[in-house]
Amino acid sequence: MTRTRWTPITLSLAALMAALLAALVWAVPVKDGAKDWTAPLIPGGWMAWTFPIALFFWIIACLLITMTLLAIRFPETPRIGILRIETTRGDRLFITLLGSAFIHLAWLFVFGTLGWAPMLVCLVYAALVFWRV
Repeated sequence: MTRTRWTPITLSLAALMAALLAALVWAVPVKDGAKDWTAPLIPGGWMAWTFPIALFFWIIACLLITMTLLAIRFPETPRIGILRIETTRGDRLFITLLGSAFIHLAWLFVFGTLGWAPMLVCLVYAALVFWRV
């Protein structure tokens, strides 16, 4: 594909994801005049879809779309890092997501509550994985 065709594709997908995010924010229930961010998006539904859970899956979808566009636009060859296995961007994303889940679980076990600190640890971990693995 030519460079001129990538701009509309990327902008279209970005607009679609922004519209989905806006719909998620709009769907957050209002309680006593303020948005109740942890209330179920679908009252009485079979699963407690809260805004943070929906936002998590929205972020995963954005990551997958980004990785797909990068793989098509800029094909890569696998590289060998400190793990001594061949990894691609997708492999490193999977390792990052898996490791981030374990970091959050360990943080929850040790401190009993989550906050911004484990997220910052995960961002540093993700940078290291994409840089060295």
